[in-house]
Amino acid sequence: MLRAATAAICMGRRIRASLMLVTPGCTHRPVDPARATAGNWPRSAAQFRAWHPGACAIVSASAFPYVIAVIPSKIGKYEIVRELGRGATSAVFEAVDPFTGRRVAIKWVLPEALRDRDHGKRYRKLFITEASLAGKLSHPHIATIYDAVAEDDGSYIVMEYVDGGTLERYARVDNLLPIPQVLEIVFKCCKALDYAAKHGVIHRDIKPANILLTKDNQIKITDFGAALTDSAQTTQVSGIGSPAYMSPQQVKEVTLNHQTDIYSLGVVLFQLLTGRLPFQANNNYSLIYHVINTEPPAPSRYRPDVPAELDAIVARAMHKTTAARYPTWEEFAFDLANVFGNLASRAEVIPDSEKFNTLRQLEFFGPFSDVELWEVLRITHWHRFQKDTVLIREGEVGTSFFVLAHGEVKVTKQGRLLNVLRAGACFGEMAHLTKRQFVRNASVAALSQITVIEIKSERLQQASENCRHQFNGAFLAMLVDRLALANTRLSQLLAERNLVTS
Repeated sequence: MLRAATAAICMGRRIRASLMLVTPGCTHRPVDPARATAGNWPRSAAQFRAWHPGACAIVSASAFPYVIAVIPSKIGKYEIVRELGRGATSAVFEAVDPFTGRRVAIKWVLPEALRDRDHGKRYRKLFITEASLAGKLSHPHIATIYDAVAEDDGSYIVMEYVDGGTLERYARVDNLLPIPQVLEIVFKCCKALDYAAKHGVIHRDIKPANILLTKDNQIKITDFGAALTDSAQTTQVSGIGSPAYMSPQQVKEVTLNHQTDIYSLGVVLFQLLTGRLPFQANNNYSLIYHVINTEPPAPSRYRPDVPAELDAIVARAMHKTTAARYPTWEEFAFDLANVFGNLASRAEVIPDSEKFNTLRQLEFFGPFSDVELWEVLRITHWHRFQKDTVLIREGEVGTSFFVLAHGEVKVTKQGRLLNVLRAGACFGEMAHLTKRQFVRNASVAALSQITVIEIKSERLQQASENCRHQFNGAFLAMLVDRLALANTRLSQLLAERNLVTS
């Protein structure tokens, strides 16, 4: 690609000496001094190319061959928009697929990293591990890997673009998130990592830098390069991860299971609550000693409004032994949801953790997978209503149907009571099944304080095929049950009439 691209990346360097521009032909020319001031540094790939036509990189003339920045215009077929981040072995770019117009993120593994004498083999294994997951983990809270390419002048992975940043900025004392929001984030991480574990994948490098947070409070777990998989075709790499987040079992390099990720997420929970790591040390040796031998402090020691129940959750997630640690992601998530329920007022917006657990308990959604339930959350509206609130009025045109999550409602027609429905019941579904504007033929009103799930027909039509299939199956089962009940009632009426006439 270009000679300078094979040089070691020099992170964090500022313009302190004369600089040279590198062109694709590997010729060099000086940088315009007016453009080279630190305060006038290009802020995007487009601006860089506009200032320096034909240039591919900026190198330090006094410290050549160290590259200050490599900003390619294209990687494969993808057109680069801007650089999102850069590390010792790779750079991440926002890009556009010119054929579909889809925005993507590209992790470009630098060729010199793969050719490194000491660590090249390890970097190559990490790339292969992450690339092997392309198309295998499909979960709303795991960043999707679309494609992976291995080439001589640079290997890269094409991923879902997430418009947001990592949790690192919220792991500081001066920028902590509210406790309920922290619980929501960690709850979603539990569900995503449970999904990964059930598909034979253990992340092994859970930390704030590998969890993305979108502007609408959704999370995406990324960077599965360090993952353990159940594939027998690859040799796993040991001794990787971030020591501050490693479980005692991981630092000892013993056989690992999903509980190592539970420990790491416990550390993330501690850090998001307090703005600090549970163990402070001057070097990795001291840090590892604390991880193996020292009990973590309670988060409430540094943030007094952390409830005792949350202290207990962190302690159990970070327990030294796997026997005393949370055995499953489900238990970890369940305890988080319980604490959230104790903190949140019933008048507030219903949190996603409560919604998910509610859906999982309702018979209507019994056959739905976890991934499909998260999709249900995205296409539904949840409401809490007081007693006597009318949800559906006879004679009105409707386009929504409802599933009752909590409480009871009555169904009436021309003032006559037809039925009483309880949690799990679906009503108003004909507005969706008729595929047209439907005039309601009955009224539905709350008999108590209720929570209802509203699904608009047009939103369901935009859902995935699998999700729509599950709804159709639920409707079919519900209609069969109603027909059976109607037949039973008809038989009873006929029997009663025969008794009267005889």
